[in-house]
This record gives sequence, structure tokens and C-alpha cells, in this order.
Amino acid sequence: MRLASLLLTLLCACAGPRAIPHAAPDGGATETDGAATTDAGPPPPPRDAGELEACRAVDVLFVVDNSGSMADQQASLIASFPGFVRGMREHLASAPSFHVGVVTSDAYRGNEAGCTDIGDLVTTTGGPASSGRACGPFASGARYLTDGEPDLDGRFACIAQVGTGGDDDERVARALLGAVSPARNAPGACNAGFVRPDSLLVIVIISDEDDVRDGCTTESGFERCLSYGSGGLPDDWFAELSAHRDPASVVVLSLIGRRAGNPCGAVVASRLLGFARRFGDNGYVGDVCASSYDAFFREALPVIGNACVNLI
Repeated sequence: MRLASLLLTLLCACAGPRAIPHAAPDGGATETDGAATTDAGPPPPPRDAGELEACRAVDVLFVVDNSGSMADQQASLIASFPGFVRGMREHLASAPSFHVGVVTSDAYRGNEAGCTDIGDLVTTTGGPASSGRACGPFASGARYLTDGEPDLDGRFACIAQVGTGGDDDERVARALLGAVSPARNAPGACNAGFVRPDSLLVIVIISDEDDVRDGCTTESGFERCLSYGSGGLPDDWFAELSAHRDPASVVVLSLIGRRAGNPCGAVVASRLLGFARRFGDNGYVGDVCASSYDAFFREALPVIGNACVNLI
């Protein structure tokens, strides 16, 4: 299918707002850490077919919360993944090459030896509610999946079911920043070759908690400040990523808690929402409590498509 089909799909997609502010307990919109609070309209219309040739490769990083409450959300992600990939294959014809990888919101001890730090791509799972097996070797010969994987859906289902044995202090931002860092993608490193310098990087966050804040405690009369979170605020995370990656080449898709009193008990993730907003039109936010993620991924296609157009 040629690129003209992308136009039809994007024009017909019923896309929701790019970045949706969460609701405060009293029903009003609120947000912390300096993020904007206004609703955005639907994604801008795609460019004409002659301009849809900029994006040649797409690298998709899934950052999956592996804390104790995430079994249902992992199942929803796995169920929606085939449709998401099918949409990219059918409609992003200008990007014939893609990489797919998964990291967790915590150091992942179930992974293969030598690659258990936060930000290392998952190839082996372990612990409660996980797939509990070695998911490779992959057709790429690397620690990530590619468009050439014969059983892409099955392999993804294996690595995405990371289980529920992770720390309840989620470090989502540290996981994604570590995963795409040049050092971790260098030859011989755990994520070697995953993120390509000329690709469109799509980061998909799935978490029912916000990124944990750093904190201070008082011991024997002395205040001690600990960095047990990702470190810093959304502006700091954005700056860290921007130091080695043009933000225009990054799309952030976030399935997070958006409102208090939601049906799955998700915490309002104001810090993660603030991070997504810093990417402007390249940020898109959905509800982690949704019974299915199919609509979220379908509606994200215009965001990915427009970012692909603008990647020059």
C-alpha cells in the first residue's frame, strides 16, 4: 500500500486531543511541575503525499510499569500491539524499517545476566505474573525486535509481559532516558543498535503511577535528601533527552492516570503528563484505565504520521 493510504487513514481517524489535562478531585483541570493546562485540539491535518517521504525508520520503545497493580494493563497492551504494528506497516510505507523494544519502570532482575539495570531492553522475563521465559533469540540477532521478526506479535507478548514484581516507586523517566542514551546503545552495550540516529523515536509509556519524586528525610537532626526517583523534573528530563536527540524526532505516547477516582485506581500522573506536553504536537496522552488500548493506538497514527513528515 502506497503512502497515499496514509492520507486517507489520517484524515478519517477520529483522533482525540493530543495532550489531555487530568482532572482534579473537584473536577477542575490541574497540573504541576510547570506543564501547560489547556486542552489542545485534534492533531493537525497531514501534509500532502509529496511530502511524506522524510521518515525512513521508526524505533518504538515501550516503557512498561512492572509494579504490583499492572497485570491487566500489560494484558491490554499485548492485545492491542498487533493492531498498532499493522497500522504502521500499512500506512507508514515510507518507513519500511522499525525496531521494537521493552524496558521496565525498575531495574529488572528477571532479565538476562549483565543487562538487569533500569533502561536495559527486556529479552527474558521472570517473577510473578510474567511470561517467565527467555523470549529470544530474535531474528535481528540483537536484543530488540525488528520488522523482519517472523512471529513479531508472539515475541512482543513474551517481552511485554514483564510481570508485577517491580518496585512501587516507578522511575519511568529514568528508564526511558537510560534506554535511549548513546552509552547504552553503543556497540557491546545492552541496547546496542536499538536507537538509530536518523530514526523517528516513538516512546510509549504505560503506567498507573506517576514518576516517583525524590525526597528528603531527617536522621539524627540532619536532613538527608535521597534521589530514589528519576531525578529532577520534566524540564530536566526533556533537557537530558534533547542533549543527544532532536525533540522533533521524538513522539511520546503516554497511557497514564489522567483523573482522580478512575476505575482502575491509577494515580494522576502530573509529572509524566508534563513530560509529554513538552513535545508539543508530538505528545499524545491516553487513559491507562481504558478497557482496550486499540483506540489509543489508532488515534496516535496522525501524531506519528505528522512527526514522520516533519523529520527532515
